[in-house]
Amino acid sequence: MAGSVLELTSETFETEIAKGVTLVDFWAPWCGPCKMQTPILEQQVAPAVEGKAKVAKVNVDDAKDLAIKYGVRSIPAIFIFKDGESVSQTVGLQKGDALVKAIEDALAS
Repeated sequence: MAGSVLELTSETFETEIAKGVTLVDFWAPWCGPCKMQTPILEQQVAPAVEGKAKVAKVNVDDAKDLAIKYGVRSIPAIFIFKDGESVSQTVGLQKGDALVKAIEDALAS
């Protein structure tokens, strides 16, 4: 995992999303679209929002409790949190520019 994308666990999740804007990608290693989403997050989204927002991933196989808590039924599921609250969510492979815009919208709200 690139240094610019955080790997969150059940133990670190709440602390990391508590302040500011954080994009969280709920994914699994066996998920084809998830494998295509990762380079978009690492190469496009994280560099575009560096210093303004965090980009993170949660492996749903390792953190089933978080997947259940946030109602993740299909992956990749991308949530944007602002100060610990979910402000938007999408399911399926997303384009980098759409994710950057969603983060910018959350920052502006």
